[in-house]
Amino acid sequence: MGRQLEIIAQEGPLPVWTALRIEAQDTANAEPGLASLVNATILAHHDLAGSLSYQVARKLGDQEMRAMSIREMADQAYASDPTLLTKAEADLRAVMERDPACKGYLQPFLFFKGFQALQTHRIAHWLWTEERYTLAFHFQSRMSELFQVDIHPAAEFGAGIFMDHATGIVVGETAKVGDDVSMLHGVTLGGTGAERGDRHPKIMKGVLLGAGAKVLGNVTIGEYAKVASGSVVLKNVPPGCTAAGVPARLVNCPTCEEPARTMDHTLPREVYEDYSI
Repeated sequence: MGRQLEIIAQEGPLPVWTALRIEAQDTANAEPGLASLVNATILAHHDLAGSLSYQVARKLGDQEMRAMSIREMADQAYASDPTLLTKAEADLRAVMERDPACKGYLQPFLFFKGFQALQTHRIAHWLWTEERYTLAFHFQSRMSELFQVDIHPAAEFGAGIFMDHATGIVVGETAKVGDDVSMLHGVTLGGTGAERGDRHPKIMKGVLLGAGAKVLGNVTIGEYAKVASGSVVLKNVPPGCTAAGVPARLVNCPTCEEPARTMDHTLPREVYEDYSI
């Protein structure tokens, strides 16, 4: 990754596809055992659409639906709705910016199941909007089996989403997630029972959802708000506030300016100063 980072330092951020190819070539040179993988997945393609459709198909293909069929559907989705690729680029940038363990774009593209699950969902959601419901559910099922992430294909996601670790994330049918949201493993955006209709949370721009956070019902988490790890939210959270506890209460208004970008999980001192460590 050294050459890519050096170029970025000298010339400013590269386009995602350009940087991804540089990293792939560097990896192929440095790790011959991975050369075949990075060549087939990245270097053999002319653009991000071809590479991403190949990667999704490579991961999801099985005996019931071969990789070639999945790739054709992914290609259809990207050709029909170019914003899917714009969102994928924003998702990759989000991982790079917010995950201190991330060394480049290649890492999430090939290995991070949060990114891969999200791209699978984006195709499933496109199928849903095309009224190809059964096929959309097939993608949801494969996503759950492979990545331990269960997102209903009707759920709506904005751009620049970061799912850190991702294991155990569950998102219901009528949930909506805005741009630049970060969520950790074990997050649930669910309902409160067997009600019908619009019954799932609305997560606004820039929200940070901590590990194991549960947001239940048709409630709104306002822009740049934060839900602390392990909390259970049953009511609206105003913009820029932090909710913590079971059931959650407001503990800090305003919170930090952009919690999803800074990944700042801390709480105000008065919340925990009475506890010994």
